[in-house]
Amino acid sequence: MTARHSAWGTRPIRGRAHGREAVPVRPDDGAVRWRGRRGAAGAAVLGTLLAGFVAAGCAPVPSVVPAAAAATTCTPGWTAAWHAAQQAVPGDSLAGRTLRMVVRSGAAGEELRLRLSNRHGDGPLRIAAMTVGATGPGAAVTRPVPLTVGGAPVADIPAGAEVLTDPAPVAAAAGVPLTVSLFLAEVPRTIGSHPVAMRTAWLSGPGDRTAAPDAAGFDTTLQSWPVLTGLEVLAARPDGAVLVIGDSLVDGVGSTPGGDDRFPDQLAARLAAAGGDRPMTVLNAGLSRNQLLQDDPPAGGDAPSTRWDDDVAAVPGVRDVVLLVGTNDLAAGAAAGDLVAGLQGFAQRARAAGLRVFLTTIPPSASGGRATPTAVAARDEVNGWLRSDGRRWADGVIDAAAALGDPGDPHRLRPDLDSGDGLHPSPAGYRALAASVPVGELSGSPCRVSRDR
Repeated sequence: MTARHSAWGTRPIRGRAHGREAVPVRPDDGAVRWRGRRGAAGAAVLGTLLAGFVAAGCAPVPSVVPAAAAATTCTPGWTAAWHAAQQAVPGDSLAGRTLRMVVRSGAAGEELRLRLSNRHGDGPLRIAAMTVGATGPGAAVTRPVPLTVGGAPVADIPAGAEVLTDPAPVAAAAGVPLTVSLFLAEVPRTIGSHPVAMRTAWLSGPGDRTAAPDAAGFDTTLQSWPVLTGLEVLAARPDGAVLVIGDSLVDGVGSTPGGDDRFPDQLAARLAAAGGDRPMTVLNAGLSRNQLLQDDPPAGGDAPSTRWDDDVAAVPGVRDVVLLVGTNDLAAGAAAGDLVAGLQGFAQRARAAGLRVFLTTIPPSASGGRATPTAVAARDEVNGWLRSDGRRWADGVIDAAAALGDPGDPHRLRPDLDSGDGLHPSPAGYRALAASVPVGELSGSPCRVSRDR
């Protein structure tokens, strides 16, 4: 699926007026909460959201207590095990068919629930049946278990809303994939989807095949995750989660399709190998073509600050946030001073929410206008600021540029770490990027240490 030009995006407003149309969202307790629908996409995020706070010397204050607050206790609780950021795409050819997707859980739990979203939709979304089960070969699934929403086997999701399924007695294990099947009975013209999944999904012919264990009839393949935005598990002693947000270098372009060797995947493997209290669930909130300073729903989705409430605050268990973004801003002609102000504003917002935040330098690139003298000078200025002053604003700085740059030509990726397009790392490059993360500075999972005592 490819994105279509659209004037619609969403920004949560948590009940505040701001002159926007309010639309309902179903929170964990089944009650209605409200999101605002924003008008023209491509708003100047820096000017309207960040610069005022930076100039005034104060941090933006979130309107709700972040979900991350629940991650500080060692009692049973719901925590995110998988996440996918969304943007608006066409809903063409989905209605009346069954969508089957594979997601890899990053945390273990005895029960699970799914987060299903229509927040980018321009009309109602009806899911007439849904199941989850163990992943089989290809589109096959083992023991698919029916899911409900509010006790009903059907989910009717208004435009701008999202729902959680009821808890299901299906165990999840860290690193083990699960297969989700959704019968999309009614689909709006525009829906929310994660366009670059780096994993195959399947679409059946007409009819409900959610309960079918075999792959027969799933003849159409996709490389996206429509509708599904999250998998949450009920863990006896939840691990902390680190959420990585940004552009295609977070999304994993250049990694192995179906290989789970993106940067967040390799960071999760490194944390698991470290042992002790270091293992954490690593969540991926990347969107290809994403920019720090500009919303661009048809191409790169909303900027990280615009989608904060959906992709950070609403995700349970998050304790740390890593921001890896900026290369697309440079290609669009962004000035170094604006990028620095945007990074400062994002870091302030994370800290105001009680989260630890890690900023990253911008890796070099010879692709798409990123190697012009102006872009190179801006990147060098931003990276210089991050190395010299970034820790005044963030809890740590990850030097992605040093990890991926060619020592002989620091304005290009190292050849053995380049996927071949001069912009995106290879799996080896993503492994090198994960190796550059100061894992000792992450919050970790304190419950793991107390569990062993």
